[in-house]
Amino acid sequence: MENIDEKTKQENYKRETAIGKAGMVVTAHPVATQIGEQVLREGGNAVDAAVAIQFALNIVEPMMTGIGGSGFLMVYDAKSKKTEIFDGHVRAPKAAYPELFQDENGEVIPFKERSIKGTAVGIPGILKAMDEALDAHGSKPLADLIEPSIEFAENGVPVNWVLCDALKNFEYRLGEEARNFFMPEGKAYQVGDILVKEKLANTYRILQREGVSAFYEGEIAEGIISCIKEQGGFMEMSDLKDYKATVDEPMVGTYKDYKVVSSMAPSAGGFTVIQILKILESFHLEQYDVHSWEKYYLIAEAMRLAFTDKKAFLADPEFAELPLKGLMHDDYIAERRKFINFKTRNNAIDFGNPWKYDSVKQRAVIPQPNDEERSETTHFTVRDRWGNIAACTSTVEHPFGSGIMVSDYGFMLNNELTDFDSVPGGMNEVQPNKRPVSCKSPTIIFKDDQPILTLGSPGGPTIISSVVQTIINVLDFNMDLKAAIEEPRIFTPMGPHIEWEAGIDMNSKGHLEGMGFVFNEVPHSIGNVQAIQINPLDGSNYGAADSSREGCAMGLDETDYQMKS
Repeated sequence: MENIDEKTKQENYKRETAIGKAGMVVTAHPVATQIGEQVLREGGNAVDAAVAIQFALNIVEPMMTGIGGSGFLMVYDAKSKKTEIFDGHVRAPKAAYPELFQDENGEVIPFKERSIKGTAVGIPGILKAMDEALDAHGSKPLADLIEPSIEFAENGVPVNWVLCDALKNFEYRLGEEARNFFMPEGKAYQVGDILVKEKLANTYRILQREGVSAFYEGEIAEGIISCIKEQGGFMEMSDLKDYKATVDEPMVGTYKDYKVVSSMAPSAGGFTVIQILKILESFHLEQYDVHSWEKYYLIAEAMRLAFTDKKAFLADPEFAELPLKGLMHDDYIAERRKFINFKTRNNAIDFGNPWKYDSVKQRAVIPQPNDEERSETTHFTVRDRWGNIAACTSTVEHPFGSGIMVSDYGFMLNNELTDFDSVPGGMNEVQPNKRPVSCKSPTIIFKDDQPILTLGSPGGPTIISSVVQTIINVLDFNMDLKAAIEEPRIFTPMGPHIEWEAGIDMNSKGHLEGMGFVFNEVPHSIGNVQAIQINPLDGSNYGAADSSREGCAMGLDETDYQMKS
């Protein structure tokens, strides 16, 4: 989407931003936003809309998300002022084992090979999480929330440039069934082509009639297991039947005068977002220019510190005691800050020792190869007229997931087990029924116990950098929400390389290169933030979508709601 003209920019901006006094929906695709807005308009609440959006995104963003994947749905209930995480993350099948991603010689199987096999597929959880949230907070039947997506699946939706780019760049990930669907007669769909999904519509009809149990125990489940086994996997019907979503307390921290509420383990996203912010807090970023080398430098070093800890200490809390208390201890954060010297990229940065500030048992840290590709995901968020918020990051992991499309049912299966360590022995090694570490970071910022901002992003580990930098741009630099999202971002997990977006200050880039940082030769988009800013004085909403996809924000006022007879 480079080099677009001014008129197109203005049209995109109009689609990507909205103001609403009594409701807001922001997603990465206009069809999904339209469906969510329709649910609100017809009296549904934020959770109702989120469930409907998830079904819609399986149609329009099949390379990013779908019912064959997972997600973390954050729900803020305005009446009780309670925030919960409905955790629909994948779990490993009972037959999974620590050496899953090693060959007979004990060597790690190359990522491109291990990520498109049946053994990479985790037990999908997004439907169970959505069902749990609907049961706890929803007001509409599941069948009604699926219906709008069926119409789009049967009538077809125009293919956009995002899907075309994914097909162009990740064609190699497609299995035979998916290849035949997305590239009929060997030719990929082009922008504007109408994509009809009859098989997926039929699958949705089954879910309407039988509920999500059809996915975990019925005929859809049988189709899933058959496809996985054909591709060398070992998931069984009992794995699907026994899957349970969890309802978790969120990760909570503070940044200056704000409360930051985000995802809890097995997602490392919430911890890492909050730790980066805590490291940066005393440096007072607001004293620097938004394009200054000091800002980029501080963010880069804080990111490296937090990511080394994330890699070493985060895992499924059902299988390991995590030193979260130690990692967030003020003295530990102060220790980490000392690595930031303003003189050079500090080559001594590595994971710390949070165990001395914690009571949990110390565990081994096993080095891992850094051969994974950048994953893709989607994020969407809704606020309803009563002030409830639903923010969800959902995924099939890497583009098109495992590449396995379930025959006769029309959806892709994830490859999320590749988020486990490929070298066993650490806290994140593969084990039966275990959830791999994720980076999903649906986040709500509170001021004086009132929500003022909710946001999230796709992008694997870059999720964390996108969320952090958007928060900083809003809270520290007082930027307009849309400008905060569009401000060029950087990302550096641990090594010397910095990924960057076009538009960062070239003088600042040169300064950082002189400090020992190595920038990727070519800039590229990092993340895809969707956000809602809330005015605490009148409760109105400002929604903004990232221009790196076909994002869309739609707001509602009280006059938009249908009259009840």
